[in-house]
Amino acid sequence: MNQLSDDGDFKAFWPRGMRQVAVKDLAPRLKSLRGRRVALLWDYLFRGDEIFDIVEQQLHQQFPDMSFVGWREIDNIHGNDERKLVAALPGRLRAAGVDAVITAVAA
Repeated sequence: MNQLSDDGDFKAFWPRGMRQVAVKDLAPRLKSLRGRRVALLWDYLFRGDEIFDIVEQQLHQQFPDMSFVGWREIDNIHGNDERKLVAALPGRLRAAGVDAVITAVAA
């Protein structure tokens, strides 16, 4: 792949492939989390179980009327059926009445 020339220069190729998905605008931010229902999504890596417990506790202190759909309820969204699971996610979140999502935590 790398081709050395006589002058010590060489060609390098960027290892990342072509972009597969067009860039989209982000959804507008919520003005407040008061009374909102928030889903917690986790990829089952790096202590998300511990971190989300803390996040939920801290947010609930600030917004007592906020409710959560926990990562245990959503379950793992990665693995062998990842494309299928992620494709079904918007419908599952709508059915659960979710207003926003916090997703994390990867190492």
